[in-house]
Amino acid sequence: MITVLLADDQELIRFGFAALIEAEPDLTIVGEAADGAEAIDLAHDTQPDIVLMDIRMPNTDGIEATRRILANPRLEHTRILILTTFDIDELVYQALQAGAAGFLLKDTRPENLIEGIKAIHAGDALLAPAITRRLIDKFVDQPSPDDHHDRLHPLTEREIEVLTHVGMGESNAEIAAALNISPLTAKTHVSRLIAKLGVRDRAQLVVTAFQTGLTHA
Repeated sequence: MITVLLADDQELIRFGFAALIEAEPDLTIVGEAADGAEAIDLAHDTQPDIVLMDIRMPNTDGIEATRRILANPRLEHTRILILTTFDIDELVYQALQAGAAGFLLKDTRPENLIEGIKAIHAGDALLAPAITRRLIDKFVDQPSPDDHHDRLHPLTEREIEVLTHVGMGESNAEIAAALNISPLTAKTHVSRLIAKLGVRDRAQLVVTAFQTGLTHA
């Protein structure tokens, strides 16, 4: 059973998402928060697998709530899925920098919401490549050669290739096909990249690929 915490200041939005989630046999709601501060407290108490986090909320917003939830050692397995009404929003990128595993538009189709929750829980990054590229193109400074070298220095040539493909939004199966390796080997490389680069998950690898210039908008 995948446990989900909802954080949105609009009661009607929470009601609709809760109805969709509770209709799934392998998903359940463990709490609902009307602002970021309440989300932080409820996350600490319920330790959910996934937090559906609205990015714009009164008092404590979704970015600060994301930072504080992911900084909590009790919540090391919690993943945060950002909800936004905008597909290009500086706050979305800030949320990804804070550690969010991905984002969805609030008008996404119901089946995409459910698939997104399950994908995040499985360790995937929920980032539409076209949107991600526009976000990072708009809000990330171009890396200097020194920054590029320092961050990629610990990686092998193969790991750099894998990171480039991760930044393009490719799945492990797609990376395996492109590099003529097995999907299991691709998955292993991704896990090693996460460890070597000191990032939280696959979404952070996507951001790193853009920041270091391996993947371009």
